[in-house]
Amino acid sequence: MSSTPASAIHVGHAEHHELGFVRTYIFSTDHKMIGRQFLFMALFMMAIGGAMAMLMRWELAFPETAVPFMHWVPEPYMYDGAIPPNTYNSMFTMHATIMIFFVVMPILVGCYGNFLIPLMIGARDMAFPVLNMLSFWVGAVAGLIMLASFFVPGGPAAAGWTSYAPLSAVPVYTGVDWGQNLWCISLIVLGVSSLMGSINYITTVINMRTKGMTFFRLPLVIWSLFITAILLLLALPVLTTALALLLFDRLGGTHFFLPAGGGEPLLWQHLFWFFGHPEVYIMILPAMGMASEIIATFSRKPIFGYRAMAYAMAAIAFLSWIVWGHHMFQSGMNPALGSGFMVTTMIIGVPSAIKTFNWLGTIYKGNIHYTAAMMNALAFVAMFVIGGLSGIFMACTPVDMFIHDTYFIVAHIHYVLFGGSLFAIFGAILYWFPKMFGRMMNETLGKIHFWITFIAFNCTFFPMHILGMNGHMRRIYNPLQYDFLKPIQPINVFISISAFVLGAAQFILLANIIWSLARGKKAEANPWRANTLEWTTPIRPGHGNWDGPLPVVHHGPYEYSSPLTTEDYLPQNVEITGKAAVAH
Repeated sequence: MSSTPASAIHVGHAEHHELGFVRTYIFSTDHKMIGRQFLFMALFMMAIGGAMAMLMRWELAFPETAVPFMHWVPEPYMYDGAIPPNTYNSMFTMHATIMIFFVVMPILVGCYGNFLIPLMIGARDMAFPVLNMLSFWVGAVAGLIMLASFFVPGGPAAAGWTSYAPLSAVPVYTGVDWGQNLWCISLIVLGVSSLMGSINYITTVINMRTKGMTFFRLPLVIWSLFITAILLLLALPVLTTALALLLFDRLGGTHFFLPAGGGEPLLWQHLFWFFGHPEVYIMILPAMGMASEIIATFSRKPIFGYRAMAYAMAAIAFLSWIVWGHHMFQSGMNPALGSGFMVTTMIIGVPSAIKTFNWLGTIYKGNIHYTAAMMNALAFVAMFVIGGLSGIFMACTPVDMFIHDTYFIVAHIHYVLFGGSLFAIFGAILYWFPKMFGRMMNETLGKIHFWITFIAFNCTFFPMHILGMNGHMRRIYNPLQYDFLKPIQPINVFISISAFVLGAAQFILLANIIWSLARGKKAEANPWRANTLEWTTPIRPGHGNWDGPLPVVHHGPYEYSSPLTTEDYLPQNVEITGKAAVAH
C-alpha cells in the first residue's frame, strides 16, 4: 500500500478545518468522531438502563413499597410511588434490552471499532466513510424508537428481553400494543446499523492495512473486532428475520409462532438463540482484545502466545454457532440432541481457558504498572473466569434442569457481561481517553471508581448464586409471595443495597469523564509508552490520522523479548537494532 504524499495530506487537513460545526461534530465522516458519538450515546443509554436496574432491585428488596422520589410518576406506571407488576416486567425487559443492544455493543463495537481500527492498522479512515456515518445515525434512530416505546399506550415491551412467543406474539391490549411493536422495529433498525458497521470493519481490515501490516502483525484488539464483525454479519440477519415474523404475527394475522393457527412457539426460541449465543461473544470478544492490549502494555511484556490467542478467538466464534441449544434444555429436547449441545458447550471452554492461561502468562514476571486501566483489565480476567466457571454448571443438562430460570443464571450472565464486558469498557475508556480527547483522566478518581465498583459488583451478583441454588426464580415481582423464599429475603436486601452502591459509583466515572474533558492534564502523544500504531499519530490526530506518509510496519506489536522497561516499549513502526531504535 503506497503512502500518500505529505503535501496531499496537508491539503486534506486544510479542507477538513474549513468544515462547519454540523459536518465536523454531527454528520462527520471521520471515524474518530463517529467513535466518540457512539461512546456518548451509549453512556446516555447506560444511565437509563442502570436506573431501571435500581428500580427493580428496590422492588425485590422492599416489595410493593413506595420508591423514594417516585411519587410524581403517573398511573399506571406507578401506584402512589410503588411499582406495579406490569411496570416491573417492562423495566426488566427494557433494562436488559438497552444494556445489551444500546450500551455494550455500541461501546465495544461502535465506539472502539470505529476509533481504533484505522489507527491500529495504519489507515486514513474507514473504507466507506459515508456508510460509517450512516451506521451511527441509523443506530441513534433505533435508540429513539426504543425510548419512544415508553410513551405509547400500554408502555414499553414487557415480554422479557428474549420476548418468547406466544406471549410476545399476541397484543396485550385490544387494538394496538405498540410497546412490543416498537421493540421489534427498533431492533430491526439497529440490525441495519450494525450490518453497515460490520461490512465497513471487514473491508477496512482486509483492504486498508498499511505496508508491512500482515494479518499476524495485527494487534489482538483488531483480531477481536474483525472476528466480531464477521459474527455480526452472519448473526444479525437471523434476528432480523425472527423480528419480522413476530411483527407479521402481531400486525398481519399470520401464525408463525401462534399455536392456535398451527404455528410453533419453539421456532422463535431456535431463531433467537441461534442469534443470541453468537451475540454473547459479540459482546465479549472485543473486551478480550482490549484487555489483552491493556495487560500487555502495563505488564511491559508482549502478549504471551499471540497466535494462540488469535486462533482461540476464531475458535470461540466458530463454536458459538453450535451451542445455542443449551438455552433450551427445558423445552422437551431429545436427550441425545441435548447431549450434543452439552458437549459442544463444554468444548467452547477450551479456547477461553487458553486465553486465560495466556493472560496469566503475560502478567507472570512482568514489570507491572497498576494503573486504573490495568486494574480494570485484571478485574475483567478474574470476573470472566468466575462467569465461565459458573457456565459449566449450565452446560451440564441435569444440573441445568435444576438451576434453569433461577437467579443462578442472572449471576452468570452478569459476571460475563458486567464483570466481563463493562470492566473491559472501563479499562478501555481510561486507556484510550488520551488519544480520543487529548487529555488524561484522573488516576485517583479512576482507582476509587474501580474499587467501589469491584467490591459492590461482587456483593451484588455473587450472592445471586446462593439465591438460585435455593430455587429463587428470576423475573418474579414479589419474592415474599412465596413461602419458601421468605427465609432468604435478607440476601435480596443485601444484594439491593450493594446494587445501589454499584449504581452510585458510576457517578464517579461520569464526574471523571466530565472533569477530564474540561480540566484534565494534557496528554503526551504516547503517555503509556505503548507500541501499537495509534500512539504514533499526533496527540489529537486530524481527519487522515497521520500528517505525513503512512507508517511502515517492520514487526508485530508483540515481537519483543520480555520483560520490558518503560523506555524499551517502542511504537510498532520502530525497528529494534541492538540497543538503538531506528524509526521508519
